[in-house]
Amino acid sequence: MVWDGWQRYQHPERHIQQNVQTDKELPKSKEILPVGTGQAAIAQQPVRQITEKTIHVRTDIFDAEISTIGGDISRLALLNHPDGLDKNKSLVLFHRGSGTHNYVAQSGLLGVGLPNHNSQFISEQDQYVLSGGAEQVQVRLSSESSPAFKVTKVITFHKGSYLIDVAYELENTGQQIITASSYFQLVRDSVAPIGSSRFLPTFTGVAAYTDKEKFKKVKFLDIEKGKADYPKQSDDGWIGMLQHYFIAAWLPKEKTNREYFMRKLEGDVYSAGIILPEPVINPGQKTVVSTTLYAGPAQTGLDNVAPGLGLTVDYGWLTIIAKPLFWVMTLFNDWTHNWGVAIILLTVLIKLLFFPLSAASYRSMAKMRLVAPKLEKIKQQCGSDREQLNRAMMELYKTERINPLGGCLPVVVQIPVFIALYWSILSSVEMRYAPFFGWITDLSAADPYYILPLIMGTSMIIQARLNPKPPDPIQAKVMQIMPIAFSVIFFFFPAGLVLYSIVNNMLSIGQQWYITRVAEGESKGVVAKR
Repeated sequence: MVWDGWQRYQHPERHIQQNVQTDKELPKSKEILPVGTGQAAIAQQPVRQITEKTIHVRTDIFDAEISTIGGDISRLALLNHPDGLDKNKSLVLFHRGSGTHNYVAQSGLLGVGLPNHNSQFISEQDQYVLSGGAEQVQVRLSSESSPAFKVTKVITFHKGSYLIDVAYELENTGQQIITASSYFQLVRDSVAPIGSSRFLPTFTGVAAYTDKEKFKKVKFLDIEKGKADYPKQSDDGWIGMLQHYFIAAWLPKEKTNREYFMRKLEGDVYSAGIILPEPVINPGQKTVVSTTLYAGPAQTGLDNVAPGLGLTVDYGWLTIIAKPLFWVMTLFNDWTHNWGVAIILLTVLIKLLFFPLSAASYRSMAKMRLVAPKLEKIKQQCGSDREQLNRAMMELYKTERINPLGGCLPVVVQIPVFIALYWSILSSVEMRYAPFFGWITDLSAADPYYILPLIMGTSMIIQARLNPKPPDPIQAKVMQIMPIAFSVIFFFFPAGLVLYSIVNNMLSIGQQWYITRVAEGESKGVVAKR
């Protein structure tokens, strides 16, 4: 399994599902058409050798390609978001072709003789550009799959919006009543997006939301094993695919019955989507079946797009802490226009909030430092008798009014804050390629020269020397190793999180030094009075 995973990571092009259509290949319809419970029978039309053309669409935020076979969105670049490896290129969310990351948006109709995503469509033109004062651009694709049924697929891109409307205009030109279900699906391999860190794993998979069952994330492996837990039918909600920072999701209209599906296809390819109900179309009647696709960043404010869509910005189990932290950081960034400075200001604010607790802890540690000679003397007197040593130490703590665990409390309390901030920085697309100063050009990525982790390790060494030496030699060695171990671990952490740790340590050093000096002065005053 490890070898197979390594091969997939090193040579992902060898594991791309062969049935996903490339520039010169046509998939077999029976292998990727969705199967809906209680839906109309799917026509297994023979695969014909047909010519594929590519329609190019450019808006202010998208650079898209649409195939005339099925009207698939076969390529979608996000112009406002740079690539994970080369910031001079745009991030490509959808992409289909041999040797590439396979991810496409497909749709079609279910019924005998009706066009699906394998059918030939005809386009009025090959190039569409959103220009001037236009608010939208429409791509109209007509199908001639049946002389008794006129179908036009309409894909609408909007100015400044990551929402793409996909609709079918249906007209019954025959003499019989026709029913036609529609399906909208995303087809994707399981390969993590380019630039993802192996040391900071993030979720890549399927997500679904309904008001009843709430937000659910489903791993590709669970779909393959038939263990996927997701809502099957509902009259609200959405379904999509998640990757680090970005999401694509089908957003049907509210209060419309829909059936959700997730399937494992041949090779390393999975599909997830919806099937909308069967409209009855009488002879001479026209109707429109439509839904909306969101394809863009997982960012704050998505709940305004669709209920529950904001949950795709996943801050983990400490969301209740992470969201307010990110909100405060956003306010500081609006003020300073620098996310690094915003992190520093947030750290100072957190330190001020925890100041009373930290002060009590540092006073306890300062007292521990002052009684260190007495502890060493007790250790020499008790020798190897651990029970007598512990009893004598506890008596000394009682006499000096010292809580030996007092120094641990601030650390324990701040751990949830640290974890919440970690997820805020790691999961927020706003941090992606956010510069600080100098060589730090991306606060969401690790320091390329490891300077910040080394500074943090140095600050931990200084802080450790201000603390009293543990009486137990094993604990003393652990405390000496910790700064080195944490520095190595932080080599792979986002620079923004390391920056938080450095500022926090420096403030702690200053606070601890001051309180220790005050405690020593108070102790000398007490001795002088005696």
